[in-house]
Formats: sequence, C-alpha cells, structure tokens
Amino acid sequence: MLRRLYDWTIAKAAHPHAELWLALVAFVEASFFPVPPHPLLGLMCLAEPKKAVRFAAIATIASVLGGVLGYAIGHFLYDSIGTQLLAALHLTQSFPKAACYLREYGVEIIVIKGATPIPFKLLTITAGFISMPLVPFLLASLVSRSISFMVVGVLFRLFGAPIKRFIDKYLGLVTVGFVVLVIGGFVAASMLGGGNGKQANAKCEHAVIAQP
Repeated sequence: MLRRLYDWTIAKAAHPHAELWLALVAFVEASFFPVPPHPLLGLMCLAEPKKAVRFAAIATIASVLGGVLGYAIGHFLYDSIGTQLLAALHLTQSFPKAACYLREYGVEIIVIKGATPIPFKLLTITAGFISMPLVPFLLASLVSRSISFMVVGVLFRLFGAPIKRFIDKYLGLVTVGFVVLVIGGFVAASMLGGGNGKQANAKCEHAVIAQP
C-alpha cells in the first residue's frame, strides 16, 4: 500500500501540472498523507534546477496550510477522526509524548522537530489537540517547513544534478545525518529548558495518556 502511494507520488513529478501535485502532496502530508513530498520535490528540482527555490517555496506554503488542517483535526475532530488517523499512521504511541513535549516547550518543539524526519502531521494534530495558540503555531510551522524544504531547493539550485548523485552515493551518511538531527532536537530542547528541561524530558518520556 505504502509503496503504491510512493510510486504514485513520484509519477506526478513528470505531470504537466507537477507544481499543483507538489502543493497537494505537501498539503495533505501535513495532516494525514503518509508519503512526504520530498521525493517529488527532489525530482522536480532535478528536472528544473533553476526553479528549485520556487518549488521549495510552493511545498513550504502548502505544507503550512496543510498544517492548519491537521491543527483543526486535532482541535475539533480528535475523538472522531484524529484517533483513527493516528492509528492508521502508527503514531498512537507517539501522540502522548508529542502532547507532553508541546505543552512543556511550545513552539520550540515545532521549529526543532518540524525540520526533522519526525512526522509533521503528528505535531500539527497534537498542537490542535492541546489548543496551542494559532499564530505562534503558524509562525513556528513556517520556520520548520522552510528549513525542511528550502534546504533541498537551494542545494539543487546551486549544484543541480551532482546533489542527487551525492545523495545516491552517500545515502547512508545522509540517513545518519537525519538521525543526528533528531537526537540534536532532543538535546536542544533540553538545553532550552535547563534543569526544568531535564525534568520535562523525563516526564514526557513516560507519558502514556494525553489529557486535553
């Protein structure tokens, strides 16, 4: 199932309306779609490096708007739709921890974790569930999504095809880099909170049931 969705997404890179497909995938991925838009973005940037920053901007804006949908699902429809979505995406166990971290650290977590491979949809649904203020949520989402997509766009704009060859050759190193980013996010969050941050981390790591 997931593989078919991935292949379907990649096929849209060659579509005459590829930009619209990129916007759609980025939008729905921020709230419920399991396949991230990065592969589609990468292929589009590879095909037209001069438009790479434009493509990245489209993905960024669409993803932030999609985050609003995720927020709405968490805020208004968590019991009826949100729980089923999280279960389908295998994120049910991660939800209580995400809710705890968002309560403890607020927008910092969205900025840090939204730019890592941690599913952005988990953050958007959780932010709505805990009623995070909407404006800070939007600003933090814009920063994190810009980091996530603009890095791809700028690299392709500057270096074009060699970037893809580098990723293909050093995929292992790229993967390790992403893991380091995730771990760095937890470390940075702890540093932001000082001693209280350590207590918050300990509490959130043992979170099981999130309360509204």
